Amino acid sequence: MSGYWNETPSGKKRLRGLGIELPGTPGAFNAITDVAGVEVGYTTLISGDGPRIVGKGPIRTGVTAILPRGRNDPQTSCAAGCYSFNGSGEMSGLLWVEESGELTTPITITNTHSCGIARDATVQWIFNHVEKTVSDWGLPVAGETYDGELNDINGFHVKTEHVLAALDTARGGPIELGSVGGGTGMLTFDFKAGSGSASRIVTIGDDAFTVGAFVQSNFGRRHEMMVDGRRVGLAMPGGELRGKPVGSIIAVIATDAPLLPHQLKRIARRVPVGIARTGGIGHNGSGDIFLAFSTANREAYAGNPSIASMRFMSNSAMDDLFEATAQATEEAILDSIIANETMIGADGNTAIGIDHERLLSFVK
Repeated sequence: MSGYWNETPSGKKRLRGLGIELPGTPGAFNAITDVAGVEVGYTTLISGDGPRIVGKGPIRTGVTAILPRGRNDPQTSCAAGCYSFNGSGEMSGLLWVEESGELTTPITITNTHSCGIARDATVQWIFNHVEKTVSDWGLPVAGETYDGELNDINGFHVKTEHVLAALDTARGGPIELGSVGGGTGMLTFDFKAGSGSASRIVTIGDDAFTVGAFVQSNFGRRHEMMVDGRRVGLAMPGGELRGKPVGSIIAVIATDAPLLPHQLKRIARRVPVGIARTGGIGHNGSGDIFLAFSTANREAYAGNPSIASMRFMSNSAMDDLFEATAQATEEAILDSIIANETMIGADGNTAIGIDHERLLSFVK
């Protein structure tokens, strides 16, 4: 068992580190970066305490960057598909993903009112910081969730340089989870949450494939929360900050399985199964938006050829990938909560970290 299954690089406990093992076998890092080539970078912004003064703080926010083929290959497309479970949110660029079946840019995730700057800065990063590009046109994918309980969200503290830094520092390997990057100011089931990731290894025939999930988790009411099939939220009331059915979740699914765009849309449609296993139901005020991409078939996209050939899996062979998507999504959401701690933000608003021992008393 990899040590990264149990804790993050900074030593924060993960779900498996508490002895709670969900079904399926993770990759080495139990993260989206187990899909070869995928890189993740963060800029985390935390400063100030006390009353909210718009434009000055307190600041509890950031930005996350996900590069499907890494910083050295940012404009070779990936086959991709997307799905909105509930649309009270934003992920830019999805009209082109839906139309073309391709993901052509890095992905950024931040707070609701910084989504535009994340999108625009990604354009700048691609065309100012990459020596060779396929074209001078792009529609970056940028997602958001709301962190206004803890963060001075109308202060617009995420700047171009923060987005560029997240893109520039993106790396493979183990990644930090919890209150980092775009997830810094987020809550889930009214516990402190934020950035989460997990992966699964799937064997189909003679081939092994990886499915990785990354979530910016910010949804749900306390009483809805479930862990390993147990309704732990009902047994853990108290300290709710949000207390209402609003919030969002952005999920990105990566795989090295050779899939066509319509098959990746089918993968994206399985994310809600993982959300449901944690207790989420897709509230009216929740933006639940998902993107899935495959790093396979690079040769079909490199250089934008007029005619290309692709290797792809049959639809009848996809069931294990569907299950892996649900499993990785479920664990990523729970790890965004477990690998976290209490945070005090604007106006003294407090998002409590989940009590590990109390949770274990209900799960085991």
